[in-house]
Amino acid sequence: MSGGSRPERVAEEFREILAEEIPRLKDPRVGFVTVTRVEVSPDLRRATVYYTVLGQDQVRMKFTPDLEFEEDVGLAQVERVTELLREIGAQRTVEEPGEPGGGEEEGE
Repeated sequence: MSGGSRPERVAEEFREILAEEIPRLKDPRVGFVTVTRVEVSPDLRRATVYYTVLGQDQVRMKFTPDLEFEEDVGLAQVERVTELLREIGAQRTVEEPGEPGGGEEEGE
């Protein structure tokens, strides 16, 4: 059984992503932080990030914050609203062939 293989793959992926993204932060205090490894729980709900700091006095914190990762659904919501607005616009174009009210009141 390969029970640990998926958490290990996820951990390595997180390590690679963090290693690439940390240097992009605009905070000079994290310039010398290196992510050495990441451990992910078997249920993939918790990740522990291990790091080293060159010149330990570069980062002065009383504690290390826990990291939590959540999917940002904001962009998906914006895309859905945009799609709905397009549908409404298309319906109005079909319902209004040139005259207000659809032009069906003339024959009554």
